[in-house]
Amino acid sequence: MKQKQLCILGSTGSIGTQALDVIAANPEELRVRVLAAHGSVSLMADQIRRFHPDFAVLTDATAARTLQHLVGKECDILSGIDGLRAAASYGPVDTVLAAMVGYAGLEPTLGAIAAGKTIALANKETLVAAGHLVMESARQHGVQILPVDSEHSAIFQSLRGGRKEEVRRLILTASGGPFRGYTREQLHHVTREQCLHHPNWNMGPKVTVDSATLANKGLEVMEAHWLFDMPYEAIDIIIHPQSLVHSLVEFCDGSVMAQMGLTDMRLPIQYAFSWPARYDCAFGHLDLVRAGTLTFEAPDLDAFPALRLAIEAGKAGGTAPCVFNACNEVCVQAFLAGRIAYTDIAPTIATILDAHKPISHPSLEEIAAADQSTRIDTEQVLQKI
Repeated sequence: MKQKQLCILGSTGSIGTQALDVIAANPEELRVRVLAAHGSVSLMADQIRRFHPDFAVLTDATAARTLQHLVGKECDILSGIDGLRAAASYGPVDTVLAAMVGYAGLEPTLGAIAAGKTIALANKETLVAAGHLVMESARQHGVQILPVDSEHSAIFQSLRGGRKEEVRRLILTASGGPFRGYTREQLHHVTREQCLHHPNWNMGPKVTVDSATLANKGLEVMEAHWLFDMPYEAIDIIIHPQSLVHSLVEFCDGSVMAQMGLTDMRLPIQYAFSWPARYDCAFGHLDLVRAGTLTFEAPDLDAFPALRLAIEAGKAGGTAPCVFNACNEVCVQAFLAGRIAYTDIAPTIATILDAHKPISHPSLEEIAAADQSTRIDTEQVLQKI
C-alpha cells in the first residue's frame, strides 16, 4: 500500500492533534509533509520535532517569526494566507486535512481542491458558506471529499448499504450537549464553564459551544446536504445521548444502516485517511454489553432555536447559510469572552437573518462580502445587548 502524504491544516487544534495521534499510530501508511495552524508556537514546535514536516505555517506573522527562531534550521516556517496557500497546494502532498476552525478554512480548502488534493474535511463551515462552489470545484478537478465529522463519516460508511436512488433519508444523531432536557427558562442561567463541559466529546471551545446550542447540528445538516446531494427534507435529526450510534441511513425498503463506534474522533479521522481501506484500530473497541441502553428522542426546537434557524438558512440557500455561520461565529466569540449570555446567541442570529436578503448562486467574492458585512452587523447588534 502506497504511503499517503499529508498536509494538516489546523494541526494544533482538537482535530489536528487527534489526527497526529492517528498518524503516529500508522507510520508505515501515513507521513506528515506540512503542518499549518494560527499562532500556537510552543505546540507547533513540539509537532515539528515529532513529525519532521518539510515546512510549517503559522498564519500569525509574529508567531511565525518566533517559531522560526525557536526551531532554527530544523524547519522552514511560512506565514499568512500565502503560507496557507503554499501548504494546501504543496506538490508532494496527496491528502489535505481541512481542520481549521470556521470560515477561515474556506480559501485554503478551495486551493487544495484546485491543486487536485484529496480533502479530508473536518471544517464544516467551508460547505456551509460556499457548498455550491466547493462541490463544483471538486467535480471539475476530480477531487474526492472525505468526511471527518463522526456523523458524516457514519453516513458515508452506511451508504455502502445501497444505491443513491434507494436512499429515503439521512438521520444525523446529536448528543444533545450539556443542556439536554433544559427548559428555555433554565437556559437563561447557564454559564460558560457549563457550556464547555461536553458530556461525550473532546472538542475545541467553538465547536463545544455550537454543540450546546445545537447550532453545530444545523451546520452538519447543511454539510450533509452538500456532501451527499440530499434535499433538506430528507435529512432528519435525532437526539442520542450515548453518542455511540454516529448516524444512520434509511433506505426505501425500510432497512436502516447505522454506524457505531466509540466516542473518539480519531476513528473517523483514521477512516478518512485510510479510505478506501481500513487500518487496524489502535484506540480501543466498542463493548456493547458495557455500553448498556441506547436511547433516542426528538430535538427540542423551542429550547434550542439555533438548530431551526440553521435549517431555515440552509433551505433559503444563497448567502443565507454564510450569514448564519458568520453571525454564529461572532456570537460564540462574544459568549466565550463573557460579553453576552448563552441565550443571546440565537436571538441575535434570528435578527441578522431576518434583515438579510439572500443572493442566489453567489460568487466567492459575494460570499466573502456577505461574511464580512455580517460580522460588522452582528457586532453592532451585540453592542446594544
